[in-house]
Amino acid sequence: MDDLQIADQGIIITSACAERVAKIIEQEGDSSMMLRIAIGGGGCSGFQYGFDLDNKINDDDKIFEKDGIKIVVDIMSLGMLAGSEVDFVDDLIGASFQVRNPNAASSCGCGVSFAI
Repeated sequence: MDDLQIADQGIIITSACAERVAKIIEQEGDSSMMLRIAIGGGGCSGFQYGFDLDNKINDDDKIFEKDGIKIVVDIMSLGMLAGSEVDFVDDLIGASFQVRNPNAASSCGCGVSFAI
């Protein structure tokens, strides 16, 4: 799959995710911030999701928007995230960003790491 096909698949951002990112950015006091999602090696299943605030856009980044917030993903990470839904869940176990990734063959119990 080439970069254009990957970028066309994109990611889905839920309203709960957008609301939580907006609240975090408001608390930070810097409206230029975006949520960066990146895939890194490690975790108990091989790869892990990384979430961070960033105010820089790199040449290989793709930007996804929902309800006024931006999520930034580099093209290499997007290859493993294409078609994923990014959500924010607040339940009895805790509050966290979660990725429902159709490309993952398996994931760990906490949902932070996955295998392809």
